[in-house]
Amino acid sequence: MISITIDGRTVSVEEGRTILQAARENGIRIPTLCWLENVSNVGSCRLCVVEVDGMDKLPTACNTPVRDGMVVQTMSPRVVEARKTVLDLLLSNHHQDCFSCPSNGVCELQAVCNEYGVCNTTYVGTRADVPAEEKTENPFLGYRPDLCIHCQRCVSACGKVSGRKAIELKKAGTFTVIGAPFGEDWKQTLCESCGNCAEACPTGALFKKPSRDYRSWDVQRVRTTCPHCAIGCQMDLLVRDNRILDVEGADGPTNRGRLCVKGRFGSYKFVSSGDRLTDPLIRDRATGEFRKASWDEALDLVASRFSVIKAEYGGNALAGFACSRSTNEDIYMLQKMVRTAFGSNNTDNCARV
Repeated sequence: MISITIDGRTVSVEEGRTILQAARENGIRIPTLCWLENVSNVGSCRLCVVEVDGMDKLPTACNTPVRDGMVVQTMSPRVVEARKTVLDLLLSNHHQDCFSCPSNGVCELQAVCNEYGVCNTTYVGTRADVPAEEKTENPFLGYRPDLCIHCQRCVSACGKVSGRKAIELKKAGTFTVIGAPFGEDWKQTLCESCGNCAEACPTGALFKKPSRDYRSWDVQRVRTTCPHCAIGCQMDLLVRDNRILDVEGADGPTNRGRLCVKGRFGSYKFVSSGDRLTDPLIRDRATGEFRKASWDEALDLVASRFSVIKAEYGGNALAGFACSRSTNEDIYMLQKMVRTAFGSNNTDNCARV
């Protein structure tokens, strides 16, 4: 552990930590746009600059390691002015049609601009070189290049989190753009439509298509576990009027805010499906048609048929096969029922969906 001073406070910090980590661990906020915890610290947005005694330039807090005796100022007049200039420059190449943006209300750029009182730009940007058309051929995700601030969080999320490297930096004339594969050729790319890039995007440049149907302030978030497989990813259901509109990855121990395409875009849509079964069905032997039944009737029928088979052929004529979507507790109970009630060791569990 070493000692550093941040905004007049002397704190103990583990050697090897960055200024940003040291500040956050001690309840001191430094704004960021390109930083993504444990994923990206490229320092490209320059918003996290701080003033350090003995250094002429303002270093980026996200990738500057602490050293013993370091004295840091996070809100000096020089730092505040530098951050305002950064935001001014970013807005020069960012279309400010916030009302129509799906990220309105949760946009990190919007929030920090409000915090520093930067509402308009004094610069002339080079946005004319950037294609303004929306890329929406991907069934789950969309891309608006005119809202991109080149923070590269999506590039890092795709490469380091999802392991696909489907998003890359490209050139459009004199301007650098993000090559998000959401256009007509998206099926030929490495993109798996997991949406971790859109979740990482601090603006509305990359967005989930369901997010257009609501605003963050008019939905309720309900924490749950993804039902698709047994990994147990945590996620928040976005609910309005008792209907699930969207899903956000939560910081669970197995997923740390990340989801796969099935969890993010397919795990909840069955809930309101008109084809969903809501009652047990029993086939009428006379007509061959299914009829609704109570749970007691259905379970009694299954139990009686199992008992008949066991009495006639023995317990080894029965088996239990668990689904990997089930929880460990449910799978444990199934194998216990097979071993005790069936009197059989014929039990297994599929390792994948």
